[in-house]
Amino acid sequence: QVQLVESGGGSVQAGGSLSLACTASGNLGLVNVLGWYRQAPGKLRELVATTTSGGSKYERDSVKGRFFISRDSAKNTVYLQMNNLRPEDTGVYYCNLKVDYGPEVWGQGTQVTVFS
Repeated sequence: QVQLVESGGGSVQAGGSLSLACTASGNLGLVNVLGWYRQAPGKLRELVATTTSGGSKYERDSVKGRFFISRDSAKNTVYLQMNNLRPEDTGVYYCNLKVDYGPEVWGQGTQVTVFS
């Protein structure tokens, strides 16, 4: 059974930077997608960025040029570097894994707070 362990997050003033990391343990399969979602209070969870085992990346429009997703396949780890943070980036950030052989997996979530 795959497990995701997140680290990073915290509180920062607007314009600052934070980084998140998520390490997966277990069988990730041959084809997988690692990504980050976030959920602000009172709002639905939304996709922030993804990276595939094939090397493709996606970042939502509102974070393009500020957030950068990357992965270290040897370490089964995905990173999210967040720069020029805004108060609207505040929320709980969740790591997510989609594999070709079973249900998706979620991390426990880590809080990111950006104050103005």
